[in-house]
Amino acid sequence: MADPMPMTDSPITTVAPGWAIVGLAILGVLALTAAMLDGALAARAGGGPGGTMGGLVRPFGEAARLMRQRRRTTVEADGLLWRIGGAGLLVTAALMVTVVPLGEWTIFDLDVGVMWFNAMDVMVWALVWLTGWGANSAHSLVGGYRFLAHGLGYELPLMFALVAPAIAAESLNVGRVAAAQDGLWFAVWMPVAFLVYLLGVAAFAVWGPFSPAIGTDVAGGARAELSGVDRLVFEVGRYALLAAGAAFAVPMFLGGGAGPLLPDWAWVLVKTVALLAVLVWLRRRLPVFRPDKFMEVGWVVLLPAVLVQDLVVAVIAVGRS
Repeated sequence: MADPMPMTDSPITTVAPGWAIVGLAILGVLALTAAMLDGALAARAGGGPGGTMGGLVRPFGEAARLMRQRRRTTVEADGLLWRIGGAGLLVTAALMVTVVPLGEWTIFDLDVGVMWFNAMDVMVWALVWLTGWGANSAHSLVGGYRFLAHGLGYELPLMFALVAPAIAAESLNVGRVAAAQDGLWFAVWMPVAFLVYLLGVAAFAVWGPFSPAIGTDVAGGARAELSGVDRLVFEVGRYALLAAGAAFAVPMFLGGGAGPLLPDWAWVLVKTVALLAVLVWLRRRLPVFRPDKFMEVGWVVLLPAVLVQDLVVAVIAVGRS
């Protein structure tokens, strides 16, 4: 492990604010890639028209359909908070990636970048709940509360999973965490923290095992009353959160831009796409977690496991210092 660097000696270069547009474009491409892959896997599993190739273009057709669909408004809905909740997911994902280094460049080189990401993922709690509550509909409200129940199970383990690499790097700066993995990725000797982190990414993206909040048994749950462009923005936000979570895992657990032959920025993208593909693929491979059951698993199994992981990392870090 590399020796700790002083706080002012950051290995990352902060780019001009205008490059945020490029960052948003990359996030958009990653979200679209996830949607296309998910469509292809769904078409392959369901045998839909066009097969796998038809599934790849399915997101474009769904986007066109939703853009033509009339926006629905419910009786006595809190329209402002309702739409802040739906659109907020995409904004949150964009804020998450502002601290992710693309090789040696980043938009914000914050000394508390890890905490920044954690704060953004906590915002998802409020946004999904607002989406369910603002519609003034029983189904969407049930979906919102289901998400909060899942959040009680995954958020604390996720927070302590992010603590492990920060302890090893002796820094909350994302660039310094990536630089500390010189020769050995944190995912190799922090497997519990890595897996719990990935579980947290699936959870705050309301993805796969954590989909009861938008389940069919409650007519779509938190998104039940969303239609047209509102629903499109909500779905894009979910894919963007999945992409942002995969991108953040690269500097935290997968060595950042480290790799042979390719430039470091290319390795960041390659690792992000690979991890994103795994998350999309696992959507239909894992059973759905009931919120009440998962809360028990989160507090009785995941939290103690990741705390032991933190203890092991702390002992190793103290021994090396």
